[in-house]
Amino acid sequence: MKSVLFALMAVSMLLLGCAAQQSPPQQQGAPQAAPEPAKNVTKAPSVQPPVKNVPPPPAAQNETPAAPPEQPPVEETAPSPQWKAGGVAIGGNYADADIVDLGGGSYRMYYSAEPEVPNFEGQVYSATSSDGINWAQESGIRKTWAIFPSVIKLSGGSFRMYFQNAGAIKSAISQDGLSWQDEQGTRMDAANPAGLSLANVAAPTVLEANGQYIMVYSGVISQKYPADVPNSETHLFLWAVSQDGKTFEKKGIALDSRNQEFLGWLDGAELVEWDDGSIRLYFWSYKGVYYTTFDGGRFSDDAEFAYGSVSSDPLAKFPPNPPGDPTLAKIGGISRSAGETVDAVQWKWFMYYGQHTQGIYYATLEG
Repeated sequence: MKSVLFALMAVSMLLLGCAAQQSPPQQQGAPQAAPEPAKNVTKAPSVQPPVKNVPPPPAAQNETPAAPPEQPPVEETAPSPQWKAGGVAIGGNYADADIVDLGGGSYRMYYSAEPEVPNFEGQVYSATSSDGINWAQESGIRKTWAIFPSVIKLSGGSFRMYFQNAGAIKSAISQDGLSWQDEQGTRMDAANPAGLSLANVAAPTVLEANGQYIMVYSGVISQKYPADVPNSETHLFLWAVSQDGKTFEKKGIALDSRNQEFLGWLDGAELVEWDDGSIRLYFWSYKGVYYTTFDGGRFSDDAEFAYGSVSSDPLAKFPPNPPGDPTLAKIGGISRSAGETVDAVQWKWFMYYGQHTQGIYYATLEG
């Protein structure tokens, strides 16, 4: 029995010794000591993860989105006025019109017979109108051998007509605009400061502006422009100025036609003072009517296309029967109320142009 008890006591003591070598259990919530780093060990550098283009978080549902930046207002450009075809002003074999304001709401048109008419003598006729549309022909012939008439009203109430005659430009004077007397001498001949060899000069237009007279006229070169063109001559514009309307100082070339735009042809010059006070030179070439501007010392090189005839082929170089020899006039029509009292004077630009053998037509500037 003692031996059994001794054995049991030995086993108990052995178990108590083993339990004493184990660590005691930790208390809940107690801090843990950091382990001591090993000596002589190099720490690896910390590596930062690459930065990603992470989109911002979406706005909260109730958050108002930011307004887009305000854009400057876009200015709308008004469409440019356009010439609108009207109808026939003077029917028949007539062309080369020119308009004079007679005052009191009356206007007179001077115009020439076409060379194809029987017994052609360069006849100039006239007609009057109050609205620019309906013209009443005046009886008789105003003048003969006066091609391309350009008539201006002088300050004293008389009239002067410039015209082409025998290869030069001459003039005549009238007190009433109906009966004309030739003035002595020649207003313009073919000599010129540009060194051009001109066969003759033709188709004058004269405007009195800024205290002087300005003349633009055609210079004719007896040579076909080096291109496939209908005319055997080359026409360009020259210009001159005068203090008295009779003796002119030649200035040289106003506008050259020897280029790919006009192919050697400019004709029917018409000087006109525009609404803004500028001076325009209207004329025609193969595709229709153009204009350029005058600044007092020179004519601009860039001509604007103004009006042309309708062609079945828009790429055609030479449309059939383009509007020729334009003349412009600002004509006022009087509108009346129901009680026949004058309501307003409505001014409108008219362009008169020749349609070969068909007569003189007109267009109005609409806009």
